[in-house]
Amino acid sequence: MLKTGDKAPLFTLKDEKGNEVSLSDFKGHKVVLYFYPKDNTPGCTRQALAYKEYYNALRELDTYVIAISKDPINSHLKFKDKYALPFILLSDPEHEVIEAYGAWQEKKLYGKVSMGTIRSAFIIDEEGTIIKTMPKVRPDDNALEVLEFIKEYKENK
Repeated sequence: MLKTGDKAPLFTLKDEKGNEVSLSDFKGHKVVLYFYPKDNTPGCTRQALAYKEYYNALRELDTYVIAISKDPINSHLKFKDKYALPFILLSDPEHEVIEAYGAWQEKKLYGKVSMGTIRSAFIIDEEGTIIKTMPKVRPDDNALEVLEFIKEYKENK
């Protein structure tokens, strides 16, 4: 998994409407990039709704939220519409970006071992450097932790 201080790998993926979105589109702004396992599952829905709750506060701090999973764009569109999510959902079906950030890892569930997306988040500064790595985050707490970190980061800068 990438660490604080690493350069964020650049990427271009399709959003829920099929439009290409690149990390470089956000140069000059902070970005919260979070990876999640699957649309419309209980934990992923709670995490998305928490980001929705804090979205305006994050935007006031010049921070964009981008969520990535391996789900297809039509799944993202349904998920986004169902919960009126205000942020970008990107589809990474080949999990290339998920792997580049180190969020594709071995998982164990009921004794079964498989590879999958680890719920994690990265905060990227205006120049494309990771200023905070958050591995194995909790869906209910992640958005508030991100908001508090960005507020503190801004105060100390």
